[in-house]
Amino acid sequence: MLYGIVVFPEKHVQDIANSWRRRHDPHYAAIPAHLTVRDAEEWTEEQLQLAVAHLEQVTSKLPAFSIHLNRVSTFYPVNHVLYLALQDTDAMQKLQEQVCSGPLITNEGKYVYTPHVTIGQELSADELHDLYGNLRMQSIDLASKIDRVHLLYQTDNGSWTAYQSFLLRG
Repeated sequence: MLYGIVVFPEKHVQDIANSWRRRHDPHYAAIPAHLTVRDAEEWTEEQLQLAVAHLEQVTSKLPAFSIHLNRVSTFYPVNHVLYLALQDTDAMQKLQEQVCSGPLITNEGKYVYTPHVTIGQELSADELHDLYGNLRMQSIDLASKIDRVHLLYQTDNGSWTAYQSFLLRG
């Protein structure tokens, strides 16, 4: 089964992100607005149990924190993705490093980890440039508390649902 690890921003941030995602993100209906901590991967039952134990241990030591999203950015030309960017990525970077250790250590990925909330993807170059040109002019000032990590799995219909949530209790 396919599993992934994410954090969800608070509802007011999700509502704003979803106002753009509804039109510009083909994955809008499959998963709420989120910040990916660890990309999706096929796991066996044994790997799942190791992951759950690891997440219990890691989250017991990490405190809740706040993030501040302050602009729209893009991964162009590597990917045609628009996203809400964090003003300071340190707390998310630390969370990702801790989660992706031990049994969840990952090989060097294709990309440098950049915590973000996707608002558009799989856009044509023209769509991307037009939308980015409009959105980067808008003032973005969104704060959200991050107090839990979610282990998700993909259902048969392609949507994602929580397998287990882990409070940050450090």
